[in-house]
Amino acid sequence: MSSFTSVSSILWISIAIITLTYLATHKKFGHDPREPPLAPQSIPIIGHMVGLSRSKFNYYVNLSQQTDSAIFTMSLPGQKMYVITNPELIQAVQKQYKTFAFPPIEIKFASTAFGASPAAREILGININGDEGDFGLTIETHAGMRSRLKPGSDLDDMNRIMIQDIANSLNQLQVRKGESRKVWIYTWLRDTITTATTRSVYGPMSPYEDKSIADSFWEFECGLLPILVGFLPSITAQKPITARNNVAKAFEAYYKAGRVKKASAFAQSRYQAGINNNVPLEDIARLEVGGTIAVLVNTIPTAFWCLLLLHSHPGLLREIRSEIDDCTETTIENGSTVKTLNITTLKKSCPLLSSSYQEVLRYRSMGISIREVMEDTYLDQWLLKKGAMLQIPSIVIHQDANLWGPDVMEFNPRRFLPEEKHNRPRDVCFRAFGGGKTLCPGRHFATNEILTFVAAFIVRLDMKPIEGDWKLPTTANTNVAAGIMGPDEDIQVEIRTRQGFEDVKWAMVLNKSEKVSAVVTEESIGAEK
Repeated sequence: MSSFTSVSSILWISIAIITLTYLATHKKFGHDPREPPLAPQSIPIIGHMVGLSRSKFNYYVNLSQQTDSAIFTMSLPGQKMYVITNPELIQAVQKQYKTFAFPPIEIKFASTAFGASPAAREILGININGDEGDFGLTIETHAGMRSRLKPGSDLDDMNRIMIQDIANSLNQLQVRKGESRKVWIYTWLRDTITTATTRSVYGPMSPYEDKSIADSFWEFECGLLPILVGFLPSITAQKPITARNNVAKAFEAYYKAGRVKKASAFAQSRYQAGINNNVPLEDIARLEVGGTIAVLVNTIPTAFWCLLLLHSHPGLLREIRSEIDDCTETTIENGSTVKTLNITTLKKSCPLLSSSYQEVLRYRSMGISIREVMEDTYLDQWLLKKGAMLQIPSIVIHQDANLWGPDVMEFNPRRFLPEEKHNRPRDVCFRAFGGGKTLCPGRHFATNEILTFVAAFIVRLDMKPIEGDWKLPTTANTNVAAGIMGPDEDIQVEIRTRQGFEDVKWAMVLNKSEKVSAVVTEESIGAEK
């Protein structure tokens, strides 16, 4: 009873503080009739906070349906948010990337989520929007990421390490003819992809080689919401904050020991940008916890949904296997059959696999593009006030039947085939990797990893659920840092070696990949618009 009373007291104290804050700031954040229409809330003052807490990403869909407006206003205590649901307005926002800016959001997120010091926040704020030239921590870090993660030698080096780790993991999972293995597939994917990704990014002496550090990272990621929006997070979110600090300390030791010298060019570039801008080493380590979120969090659920949706559609699985088989080279070495999967060829020669991957991203995406309004400005007919937040929830765009057609709520693996282009909406409507100047720089690495993993898995292995038929798990508890819905529960599966391939040996290679493979259709028109 005492525990319940304590929680209840904290809740009412939080509501009281929120209410007082709202009343104190109401004049500043009051609604101007020239602004986008107010979204209704069931409880005055705190209704939107309660709605987001209960419904999470689906709350935006509900509000969009209620307001039926291209843009609407969510009035929160001490903060105003504009939510955009219209492609034309999205394009207008992307063109005005200095008026509707992302970098200020990064500073706030770095401070709250990663515990960056006041000194680091001050450094992050120098020339944050690039108005004074190509210098400053934010500008240099982003430039380095775009350079190192574009198709070419640096990305290929990372991908080859990743591919080898995936091959080793599949070798360990594969069983002899007539045998099977039971695994919890999401847990296995998380552990496998965490190792492959972090080793390719941070090198052979990655902090995540210590499983306790990897476990701490996932504990932090699961507890990110109470850190961001909770009352007195140092008390109410002690476990995730402790986990975050464990990861940050491991990165600090990693940098002090010079282990980053064996990391990828991408990781070295991020580290060097911090050093060049006099960021304290402790803060470089804290900020790199955020770097891990960027390279890891969405890859695992995407791979999970790809495997689950392909296996739950047997006809589709057969077609995609046939695609992959057709571009797999078969040789005989020392009397053994060797099949070589070329990842570069895979992207070019398997349109149904690529289309299914993009549809998974559309079907399960729930990321939100966030900007800060830097000055009072008009967007179309609407006045947007300086200091307000602007949000573009991908789930609202991706679930709009007016854009995607009557089957918008269904998984349609052929939706992104080249011949279906006339049935798809404009490029800006595919929001899985964001858009405009902030189009995710890691999209090529993530795509290579997921397609490699899925292709290698399905041509080598058969998988079925231990109990009953395939059933898609619910996604209500997806973590706040994710851009892809995560499953609420794991699925135990039975793994066997694919029939007829029991004696095959497998190899995977990656040729040079200077040519951009259009992960998102927006790439064909340029990401900087």
